[in-house]
Amino acid sequence: MLFTRLFATMIHAGLPLVSSLDLLARQTENARLREALRDMVRRVESGDALADAMMRHPKVFSPMYANMVAAGEASGALDVILGRLASYQEKSEALARKLRGALVYPAAIVGVAVPATVVTLAFVVPAFEEMFASAGVPLPLPTRLVIEGAHFVERYWWVMALGAVVAGLLAQHACRTDAGRLAADRLLLRLPLVGGLLRKAAVSRFARTLATLLASGVSILDGLEVTAKTAGNRVVEEAVTKSRASIVAGDTIAGPLQQSGAFPPLVVQMVDAGERTGALDEMLARVADFYDRETSAAADAMATAAEPIMIVVLGVGIGGIIVAMYLPIFDMISAVG
Repeated sequence: MLFTRLFATMIHAGLPLVSSLDLLARQTENARLREALRDMVRRVESGDALADAMMRHPKVFSPMYANMVAAGEASGALDVILGRLASYQEKSEALARKLRGALVYPAAIVGVAVPATVVTLAFVVPAFEEMFASAGVPLPLPTRLVIEGAHFVERYWWVMALGAVVAGLLAQHACRTDAGRLAADRLLLRLPLVGGLLRKAAVSRFARTLATLLASGVSILDGLEVTAKTAGNRVVEEAVTKSRASIVAGDTIAGPLQQSGAFPPLVVQMVDAGERTGALDEMLARVADFYDRETSAAADAMATAAEPIMIVVLGVGIGGIIVAMYLPIFDMISAVG
């Protein structure tokens, strides 16, 4: 992102292409980017186009990046295209940061609560059980259930660990297949709270990417192909791929988007209006701005709702175990009294 902004500024100021790349290669701290830029300098000096040199490094420069640079070279407006790319990257990074911030708190709480519950059942509960057995007090139902749970963990912890590893490997293998990835992405979009947030983010990414490509002079067919590859969700990718096939067949983009069920009616209507008026890039940019705000609001709402939900989960889980283990102690105190 920083490279793109600096590169755009240098080209706009009139610095030669090779000199700009060489200067940025010497200044960057990222080893992979630095090596890619040095190789690009050699290739451009040998007569290769900048976009072709970038395509040699797909792990650094995405297909969208290379396609937009190619359009900028062809139109003679490379500085303008790089400026749009930098703005696109900045908005995408802001959106991704918002998503990470909304999801990190629940993930952290779950990551702490599960080990804490296992440790409590494996080490704390047995100590209480020995004390209750020596005292010979009758145990209430909640305490008996917790002790049975501790026995289960003690006996079958290896089965649970092995099952978790096997389930993780199977899920990883399934997500590598097209059908498995599609099913997983469908499931994610249907999850409460998280599904709505991910759907808004996917729609925003689709609209922002395609709007930026079209405004930069990339053809609609190439734009849809690149957008499908960078969608980040197989449901959206499938819908965009069908839209591209629809364009090839002489139909509209809006139809396949509506049939996929992944896009809200507002998006379909805006895309349809953009196609009819010839201002598709402008309509998509408005959709992207709208869903950026929607995603930000949804992320804030999720972060706000996650805290009380996690507190309730922890209270019912670990708090319930502690209360269950103290109930016999209260009975013992009452008996002594």
